[in-house]
Amino acid sequence: MEWRDQGILLSARRHGETSAIIEVFTPERGRHAGIVRGGTSRKIAPILQPGAQLDIAWRARLEDHIGAFTVEPVRSRAALAMHDRLSLAGLNAVTGLLAFALPEREAHPPLYRRTEALLDLLGQGDLWPLAYLQWEISLLDELGYGLDLSACAVTGQTSGLVFVSPKTGRAVTREGAGEWVDKMLPLSPVLRGEGDASDADIALAFKTTGYFLERHLARDLGDKPLPEARARYVEAFSRRRETPY
Repeated sequence: MEWRDQGILLSARRHGETSAIIEVFTPERGRHAGIVRGGTSRKIAPILQPGAQLDIAWRARLEDHIGAFTVEPVRSRAALAMHDRLSLAGLNAVTGLLAFALPEREAHPPLYRRTEALLDLLGQGDLWPLAYLQWEISLLDELGYGLDLSACAVTGQTSGLVFVSPKTGRAVTREGAGEWVDKMLPLSPVLRGEGDASDADIALAFKTTGYFLERHLARDLGDKPLPEARARYVEAFSRRRETPY
């Protein structure tokens, strides 16, 4: 059994004395693990950095075996992230959430394309936060937890939408919320592609996407805690808001 594809490295860990087990995200094979022989060597180890774009060949005796990878670098993103704390936190949030949330060996081509485009924006601090928020929305949608913000779930109105139902992910007006107003999540305009996408709006939107990641996605995966990397990115973004540069 063998195949070849390009992919984004999600994680790498030592295996034995000289090898590494890596997880990659590919457009056709989804999240896929394999062994890299000599993965701890001076030649290969620098290639195996989270976020790296790799040309990958996988081979195994049987399809359900972990198999072995051979890898060639296509594009490294480590340098862009290492010199900026927010970029590094964002990179770790993306790779951490993908490794956490994606079913193994299940293809998600649209999400792959969005992830590749997002990671290519690393180092562009003016574009990254909004692009990352849009990526979280896409992640939720791709995995079956998408938000429906087109109209109020109660009244059907398409204007005056200020809340998101924590149960359904649908938009709600203040009138529609009624006595449940204190239970509602905030609907930041940026979630609907409206407004000027200020840092304050993006930070508010992170609270809503974070709720669905934690209370819906993570709960359905066995109540596992979300990767800490996501919280670290949101915290780093909040610090940037307080001390702009």
